[in-house]
Amino acid sequence: MPISRKKVVIAISIFAIAAMEIAPASAKYLVSGSFGQSISVTKSTLEVSKKVQMVTVNGKGFDETIGIYLAYCVVPKPGAAPTPCGGGANKAGIGGASTWISSNAPAYGAGLAIAFKGGGRFSEKLSITKMIGKSDCTKVKCAITVRSDHLHEGDRTNDLFIPITFKNK
Repeated sequence: MPISRKKVVIAISIFAIAAMEIAPASAKYLVSGSFGQSISVTKSTLEVSKKVQMVTVNGKGFDETIGIYLAYCVVPKPGAAPTPCGGGANKAGIGGASTWISSNAPAYGAGLAIAFKGGGRFSEKLSITKMIGKSDCTKVKCAITVRSDHLHEGDRTNDLFIPITFKNK
């Protein structure tokens, strides 16, 4: 009996989230997806006393024909899209807790999406805070996340998570 791509993606997502439970966040700065894409961060353990902290996220190996969202979000249930996320829609197209990365954004995305660099690469800074809306990231699991953009809403193949933890200095 053939296994569907959807079942494989769900299984990979469950494994990735389960792995986050095992590995301490401070020891894991790089995660890779099943299609060769990866993200890394400059730091994943942040000081609880600071209001806003900047984290640089580098990505590579992404399919440049599929746009992605890079965001700081509450870790979702297995197979679900990351939400809620900090930053919301980045209508100014500058800085914040989320970025739309697409090399083929529709016309309305001009000035909002940034294009991938060659090889499906990007390097972006995200503003990280302890709170995402009403979610306290010192009490719930939050992560720097990647997911396929709204043009590929149900596609979970780009889902990647690097957990963020907060510690006293």
